[in-house]
Amino acid sequence: METTASERPNPAFNPDDLPTLFGHPTGLYTLFFAEMWERFSYYGMRALLVLYMIKGTLGFGEKDANAIYGAYTALVYMTPFFGGMIADRLLGKRTAVIIGGLLMAAGHLMMMSEDKFWFFSALGLLIAGNGFFKPNISSMVGNLYSASNPKRDGGFTLFYIGINLGAALAPLLCGYVGETYGWHRGFGLATIGMLVGLALFVAPTRLTQVLIFITAAASAYGIIFFQASDIFSVALNTFVLFALALSSVAAIVALARGGLPAQVGNAPDPKSYGTNLAYVLVGTFLIIPIFVVLVSGFSVLPMFPEQLSLLPESVIEPLQASESALVRGLATSVEEASRPAGLVLIAAGLLATIYLFWEALRMTKIARERMFVVFTLTFFSIVFWAFFEQQGSSLNNFTDRNIDRVTEERLADQSDVGQTVTLRLIPANDQTREFDYLSQEYLGHVNGSASINTQIEKAARAIEAAREEERRPSPEEMETLLAELLSQPKLTMTAATYLREFAKSEAAQDADKVVEWTFQEESVGKLGIGGSEIPASVFQSVNAVYIMLFGLLFTATWSYLGARGIEPSTPTKFALALLQVALAFGMLYFGAQLADSDGMVGAVWLLLMYLLLTTGELCLSPVGLSMVTKLTPAHLVSTVMGSWFLATAFAQFLAAIIAQYAVVNDGGNVVPIPAETVNVYGDVYWLVAVMAGVTGLVCLAMSPLLKKWMHLGVDEAGAT
Repeated sequence: METTASERPNPAFNPDDLPTLFGHPTGLYTLFFAEMWERFSYYGMRALLVLYMIKGTLGFGEKDANAIYGAYTALVYMTPFFGGMIADRLLGKRTAVIIGGLLMAAGHLMMMSEDKFWFFSALGLLIAGNGFFKPNISSMVGNLYSASNPKRDGGFTLFYIGINLGAALAPLLCGYVGETYGWHRGFGLATIGMLVGLALFVAPTRLTQVLIFITAAASAYGIIFFQASDIFSVALNTFVLFALALSSVAAIVALARGGLPAQVGNAPDPKSYGTNLAYVLVGTFLIIPIFVVLVSGFSVLPMFPEQLSLLPESVIEPLQASESALVRGLATSVEEASRPAGLVLIAAGLLATIYLFWEALRMTKIARERMFVVFTLTFFSIVFWAFFEQQGSSLNNFTDRNIDRVTEERLADQSDVGQTVTLRLIPANDQTREFDYLSQEYLGHVNGSASINTQIEKAARAIEAAREEERRPSPEEMETLLAELLSQPKLTMTAATYLREFAKSEAAQDADKVVEWTFQEESVGKLGIGGSEIPASVFQSVNAVYIMLFGLLFTATWSYLGARGIEPSTPTKFALALLQVALAFGMLYFGAQLADSDGMVGAVWLLLMYLLLTTGELCLSPVGLSMVTKLTPAHLVSTVMGSWFLATAFAQFLAAIIAQYAVVNDGGNVVPIPAETVNVYGDVYWLVAVMAGVTGLVCLAMSPLLKKWMHLGVDEAGAT
């Protein structure tokens, strides 16, 4: 997930005099829940974003969806650097958080529109809003503790738990509602989450207590309404509900003793506050359109119907048609890097690298070697996050298409052959409750009912006609799409998506909300009947739940080893993180090799992958920012910290390039059946595992030298 940063306490008050609960300032609990609900909105939207772009009425291809997701997440990680500077020098953190919350709430609200212009405008608002909100609410936690307070690190640990509680809750509610009842409803829940977080931040203490109780109760009701019947969802929901209830009770008790101090996060210069606010607001609304243009790849502008690339298609297409996998891979990488957001990140990265190397070469030997350690570990962190952030793009699609998410009651047997059943395409209601769901189990199987193609054609025509004019296929293109779609003898994800999306639309009649299915001989012993399907987005809760389960354990383990002088060095922890990423993606490769005849991979492989990704994250993420502040000379800390976030932004964009290698319907209209896609994903994840493993071994081999260059026993005064 994410890490937090701290800063020196506000001298206007004494943090040691603040009311506490369990030794922590009561204001921490306000920030805990404000951040929890903001992260709920962010991860709720992230869980749906790629699936929505591909399956929703926007109708983006998988390749474009990955590129947009990469540009969005890269810019989201870049803006906090500037938002932190604006708060420190002009507005104060409190105002910056409020501005950021309002911008993000507006962005989430716009996501409910199915218009392309408003979609990209929403992303622009979210990028700008995150820049104001994220760095400043985190640094306000530091204002609540004196520099010598031994509870300070524990306070950030609690705050980090709040981040991950929101990240765990989001897919269970936003993801489930969005995939099941309609994308706009999922985004609507994300909007509510952001507004709740903002309200908790600005409301009087008594009202904050009431809001915490109401929102916790509403969340519990929503999860219980989910009525999970499989053991995985029941366990996940129970754990998240327990954590939410425990946190809510603690916060309500704490806030009875006092809320967030009014002095925390005030403007640095009250006299010029009004003028500064006006300048910042004007500047913000001028730069948001730039974010909109960048994240859309200029396609939001009428003169650019497709995402712009520095290299024309006439150059890229022949390379992508090459028989050499290496040439095709390079063509994909170059195409993505030549998009507007990629060019901006590359230019910013080059400038930052040149400047910091120039500064490092002017330093004394110790300081210079420490800076080289920072540069080296920053590179390894880019590699780590590029692989880690497959979660929101290629892993989301892999989970949707090839992870067995259905807990069937039984397998089809000989007595089912020739039998026709009615399957529902929408959530169970009074009219459809008696019918089973057209779940993922039916993908790759033959339906003997003659009516299925007629229903697929009707749904496809309706969905395509509802798209914006520029993405609406011409009559000739529509016929080509239908010919490809209806010629498939087995049910594809594309056909199932058309049926489900149309069934949820207002134009659908009762007959469009069910489908007839006649079992064939080929399904005997393979097709699961009955049971329930876990939405793909729900699995994005797993990483956050693992963080909450193992975060404190890792902290205690490092402390235990440190007290005995055997704690691994920071470079060694980075190497361990990369090696665990290699094992994580190795799990998916072996899962793909052991897939059943339908191409479905057991969910246990995905859970093992998330476990290893999380333990890798816990080796690298908490020590990254600490490493920057310890090894960088005081006069460069802010600049290097900004470069660290810029590197993370670049990793997000690199993740989008990697995801393009896992596109399964490049050049076609139909996503193939799972049996044909499983090895595409498996082969890509094997390459990721190999690259992560090699990089981890290189980092491990360099660890002794890097540890030496850290000069851990040398006073900072001797390293400037």
